[in-house]
Amino acid sequence: MRIISSEDLGKIIRERRKELGLTQTQLAQLSGVGLRFISELERGKENVRLGYAIKIASNLGIDITAESRG
Repeated sequence: MRIISSEDLGKIIRERRKELGLTQTQLAQLSGVGLRFISELERGKENVRLGYAIKIASNLGIDITAESRG
């Protein structure tokens, strides 16, 4: 899935978390963030901190890559 919005990223994170059988609380503990942050991230709230969002995606094994357009 191509990520073009915060909602897209939130959906991918939520789906992967569920695939791994993790609760939002468990993911928050694993990632060192609060439960509220996970909830807002999964809902696509736009003012979440990007660094934490990338860390959480990485913890879930989600590869965020960008292809250069030459």
